[in-house]
Amino acid sequence: MIGVSTYLEPGTRWRVWELEAALLPAAYPRLVQRAGGLAVMLPPDAPDHAAAAVARLDGLVVAGGPDVDPARYGAERDPRTGPPAPERDAWELALIEAALAADVPLLGVCRGMQLLNVALGGTLIQHLDGHVEAEGVFGGHPVKPVPGTLYGGIVDAEDVVPTYHHQAVDRLGAGLVPSAHAADGTVEAVELPCAGWVLGVQWHPEMGDDLRVVRALVTAASHPAA
Repeated sequence: MIGVSTYLEPGTRWRVWELEAALLPAAYPRLVQRAGGLAVMLPPDAPDHAAAAVARLDGLVVAGGPDVDPARYGAERDPRTGPPAPERDAWELALIEAALAADVPLLGVCRGMQLLNVALGGTLIQHLDGHVEAEGVFGGHPVKPVPGTLYGGIVDAEDVVPTYHHQAVDRLGAGLVPSAHAADGTVEAVELPCAGWVLGVQWHPEMGDDLRVVRALVTAASHPAA
């Protein structure tokens, strides 16, 4: 059972309705399902419920989405940083902390990778040019794995990945190591070697056909550490 965090959006419209909604692009649960997992959605909740939620999971995906509030890593807001999502920041930080404490396999996707870095005391570059092709359009660029890392063992050669981001890791959080880079040197994946299975990727595997990363998560979730 793989939990996937969700958006919380006001004024969402579908059919005859316009209501606040907890939502998630269908590509996320479909990716988990295609990789052999059972996907469950985790809408924002009180942070003190995170440990109980994670205790029922075999793995966790922190999904992409809005920019992390710079206040979370002690920075002034850049004018190009998007509006904050305080409920989601608080909930997902608590989920990450609970997963790390319980040794539950964890995958951060885009924002999820950035939030993992912030949870461990790292900081973010608030604006990065050249990693978005057009607003609302996923692009792609090559990333090169670092040999000997968890990610390097999953994907052992340079690969073109689906991307859509304007922020990235700046100072690495405690214990994190980079495990893939873009051609311009941007950190594209991070992992936590001292933990069981913790990986963050800057790209969006749900928008492609490559199942290797999520299949590795599902495999780790199926074989918990003794």
